[in-house]
Parts: sequence; structure tokens; C-alpha cells
Amino acid sequence: MVLEVCVKAAVGAPEVLGDCPFSQRVLLTLEEKKVPYKIHLIDVAEKPQWFLETNPEGKVPVIKIDDQWIPDSDVIVGIVEEKHPDPPLAHHPEVSTVGSKIFPAFVSFLKSKDSNDGTEQTLLNELKTLDEHLKAKGPYVNGENICAVDLSLAPKLYHLQVALGHFKGWKIPEEFTHLNNYIKLLFSRESFEKTKPIAEEHVIAGWAPKVNPST
Repeated sequence: MVLEVCVKAAVGAPEVLGDCPFSQRVLLTLEEKKVPYKIHLIDVAEKPQWFLETNPEGKVPVIKIDDQWIPDSDVIVGIVEEKHPDPPLAHHPEVSTVGSKIFPAFVSFLKSKDSNDGTEQTLLNELKTLDEHLKAKGPYVNGENICAVDLSLAPKLYHLQVALGHFKGWKIPEEFTHLNNYIKLLFSRESFEKTKPIAEEHVIAGWAPKVNPST
């Protein structure tokens, strides 16, 4: 059975896969589990009527399972894990929140216009915490095998790298060696290569309105 998945199309290029990290998380999960799926690319600027009828909130990702359209990446990956338990992506409960504060810290720093407001330091603190966790428990968050937490973090770390590099000329400090190795490990996986945005320009275009709301 082929699952149907609605994901974000690229900004300005609705015929190619877009830059939504939550959509990529779902696709990564399906790829890692070798679950066949069909993608519907949704232009979030002009959402098709059929999509809004099945999903009135209009958010992506959404997946069709048992003839029901289900939103929310957290819910989706939980159902996929339940219905397709092999290979397992479950993890110890104590690692479920590892790295969970990185994405909001990244967004705050990205949008910040004040270099002294502490947003950069907050992000550095969160990245350091992840680096220390990986040093003790790695190479992945849950140890030797990739898990659902890694698949949630991978797209967010990609957005962090691309967006902060472009808009702020900023990169993750080299001293976070375990984190940098972790990122290389994640980005080199076949599942990541197959599900990442076609071009970094699409990620940049996706964040541009948030960085410069007036443009």
C-alpha cells in the first residue's frame, strides 16, 4: 500500500520539493522504514481546493492513512512507527527532548536585529548541550542507531546551517566536534539526500519573509 503525503512545495518553484523541516521529518521516517509513498506538493501561497477540503487548517505535512488525512508531524511519525515497526525508530524516553530547544533558539537568533539581545548565546548554549550529549551517548542521540529524535533534528539543523550562513554569515563553532560530526552523519544518509530541499535557495526564500517581514 502506497501512502499519500502532502508536503510543502518550494517557494517560487511549486513543482519541486520545498523547505518545510516538518515535512522532511515525515519523509525521512518513511524513507528509513522503506514505506512506499506518493508526494503531493502543496504550494502554500495558493493551496488547492481539494487540499483545503481534506485539511481545513491548510497546514503541511498531512498523510493519508486508512482513508483518513492526518496532520501534525508528531502524530504522523507516531502512527507510522506503530504500523511499520521495522526498522524501529523508537528511543529511550529520556532522550525524547534532546535538542528540542535548538529550533526555537535558532529562529529567535535569525530574526534578531540586536547583537546584544542574548539570542546568539542562547543558541550556542543549546548547541553545546547537544554536543555534550553526543559526546557521552553518540554517535546518534540514542546511541549507535538512528531514531525518531534524530530525524526530527536533521532538517532543523539543515535549516539552521543554511539560513544562518546566508543571513548572518554564521556557522556552528568548530569546537563542537561531536555535533559537527553528527550533522555530517545525518546529512550523508541516503534518506536525507532524497528528502532535502532541491536547493539551498529554496530554504533561503522560505526564511526571507521572517527575517525581513517588510519585504
